[in-house]
Amino acid sequence: MNPGEALAWLDAHVNLESIGVPVGVDRRTVHPTLDRMHELTQLLGSPQLEYPLIHLTGTNGKTSAARIATALLVAHGLSVGSTTSPNLERVNERITWNGDDIDDETLAELLTVIADIEPHLSAVPSYFEILIALAFRFFADVAVEGAVVEVGVGGRWDATNVADGRVVVVTNVSIDHVEYLGPTRAEIAAEKAGIVKPGAALVLGESDPELRSLFEERNPGEMFVRDRDFGMDANELALGGRVVSFYTPRARYDDVFLALHGSHQGDNAVAAITAVESFLGRALDADLVSQVFGSVTSPGRLEVLGHQPLVLLDGAHNIAGARALAVALAEAFPPTPRTLVVGLLREKDPGEMLEALGVTDAARLVCCRPPSPRARPPEELADAAAELGMDRDRIEVVDAVDEALARAFELTAADEQIVVTGSLYVVGAARSALRAARSKANDRGAGTLRRSERGPERPGPQGRERR
Repeated sequence: MNPGEALAWLDAHVNLESIGVPVGVDRRTVHPTLDRMHELTQLLGSPQLEYPLIHLTGTNGKTSAARIATALLVAHGLSVGSTTSPNLERVNERITWNGDDIDDETLAELLTVIADIEPHLSAVPSYFEILIALAFRFFADVAVEGAVVEVGVGGRWDATNVADGRVVVVTNVSIDHVEYLGPTRAEIAAEKAGIVKPGAALVLGESDPELRSLFEERNPGEMFVRDRDFGMDANELALGGRVVSFYTPRARYDDVFLALHGSHQGDNAVAAITAVESFLGRALDADLVSQVFGSVTSPGRLEVLGHQPLVLLDGAHNIAGARALAVALAEAFPPTPRTLVVGLLREKDPGEMLEALGVTDAARLVCCRPPSPRARPPEELADAAAELGMDRDRIEVVDAVDEALARAFELTAADEQIVVTGSLYVVGAARSALRAARSKANDRGAGTLRRSERGPERPGPQGRERR
């Protein structure tokens, strides 16, 4: 299959990221299984057994921690595969080798291999299962010396759990994906603990002592707990990120610049470095740590993608993430009037999410629909904002993300801010729209670049003037 045919074949498979669980249905009533993944990986030669790996789970922060861990391993001379999810714009983003996305031809070649295997399977694998099996096979084909693997949802029954992590990272435990994992933090923690195999090293970023026993019961070989064995001594605001000082079981690292916004990224960074130290069995080179922390990126996580006005994208998609975003905005960015562009999936309570984001403090809110069958109608967000006390004349509904972003640019002055959040689907669509606008500006020439940098053009008649 060529790349187009291969992606069409992949898209024909059940994608729970896209369709999710029907409203009112508890996914836990369906018997979970790893049988399909075991069968698929066995027919691929059990590639996940050919290299050691760091396995990450957590309610928030695991993608950032995975990116940091990958960059640290590469900087220390290892050949490293990494898989994260979901992607923002292209499926290739999910699978990297030494930080570079898998290319279209290799992706198509490996999808063709799995398509040839599929008729021999007892059950059709899902979209996510195919991509995880493909990542495992790709890492074996290029002979990585280590892999960094992010869980999709939960842990115990996640497709990635056919692999045994030498090191396991749990960033934190908050309420999310209750239809899959349960409504309490204890139930969610138990599911996440399912990736801890006996003898593995465990880096536990969740410091709640009431949950710790659920992880201890998994018999890790060694267990490092945040604020006991690793943690932050300093986590200060700096231009373009943070200046952090932290300790690990093997070393101390002082006054390191971290090129990520938000104090929570300090927690992700120290968990990642503790995991890499455990993976390598030694402290890390301090100069290499400084290089990695100073250049690391985490797309869609408090990402600055424009100026005049300042444009921020953050994939906060649960209450804990929304609160962390609100704290980071208050601490790290000017208190200028802010336009929120928000779209939510149907599983999220709009009132709770908007309250966590501090919507009533925003100058204006543009409600949109994530490009997903799981999207919550944006009118419901508008109603929730009004119920929280936001004036109706500060609320707009613009269905498509690109048009909502264009409307936000119309409403927002050059010295103000636009923040796009609520779902990684919204953030991904906004990134694509901004990149398309930038490309269009480049085609027009430098003479019109500054105006075009303000964002995507809004099709059709112009709306009212900015208030």
